[in-house]
Amino acid sequence: MPPASSRLVAGFWRLHQWGFEAPQLVDFIEACLDLGISSLDLADVYGDGAAEALMGAALSLQPGLRERVEITTKVNIVAPSGRFPRARRHHYDTSRRHIVGALEASLRRLKCEHVDVLLLHREDPLLDPDEVSQAFDELRDAGKALRFGVSNFGVAKVELLSERLSEPLATNQIEASVLCLDPWRDGTLDQCHRLEAAPMAWSPLAGGRLFTDESPRAERVRRALEVVAEAHEGAGLDQVALAWLLCHPSGLRPILGTGRVERVRSAAAAQELLLDREEWFDIWCASSGAPLP
Repeated sequence: MPPASSRLVAGFWRLHQWGFEAPQLVDFIEACLDLGISSLDLADVYGDGAAEALMGAALSLQPGLRERVEITTKVNIVAPSGRFPRARRHHYDTSRRHIVGALEASLRRLKCEHVDVLLLHREDPLLDPDEVSQAFDELRDAGKALRFGVSNFGVAKVELLSERLSEPLATNQIEASVLCLDPWRDGTLDQCHRLEAAPMAWSPLAGGRLFTDESPRAERVRRALEVVAEAHEGAGLDQVALAWLLCHPSGLRPILGTGRVERVRSAAAAQELLLDREEWFDIWCASSGAPLP
């Protein structure tokens, strides 16, 4: 049986920039597991394959580690690079041939026989849902991917894919934070809830802008977070911002983008921070810049 999804996800977008060698990455993953975080998020484009390759080296170094973690990776971004030397420009490819070939290349880098979840990384204007369905079925039947989902997809494309796939989508990985309210407004979270596809939230702390942005909006949000933090025995602003996301009934899963164990530990503690509805709406109104109607 594959490991269960953890509510928080360890994200490895910048793994190739963290200065980790394989033994250090093993230690970091073990620390995440000790904190109840077993889901790991990657993509073939991260570091032009370097993130997956380093993850593969770490998993090979520690026997049994692969069976304890849930691995998500993403494909379909093509850009001139070492992986795609013939590409003339950045583009997206959701053809059956590309999806299958890209995952097989990811598996070689990861030194794994399968991934737990495969996502299409970006919405493709040329996406053919029947061809995607064919690719997903082929990979599932070969045991190379157990579940499938999308990332950064709009409501219409998710609806189209959901009608054609032989099994439900597992997730839509989207940008969501106290400074990015779009998924609440455009129907994305409602759709995920209806489809029982627990969404994953990238940049749950707004890519650090939550702490550095000097705009009036960001300052309002920080003040609102501070008030809630003080009411919860001095919780950190990052913890309140994550707890705010965790309130959503769709099962929203924040992706942490740090390689520092102390920050992961702080984020894990946010799961115990329970906001009441008034606190949640205090933060919502601060971000939206308007009182409720």
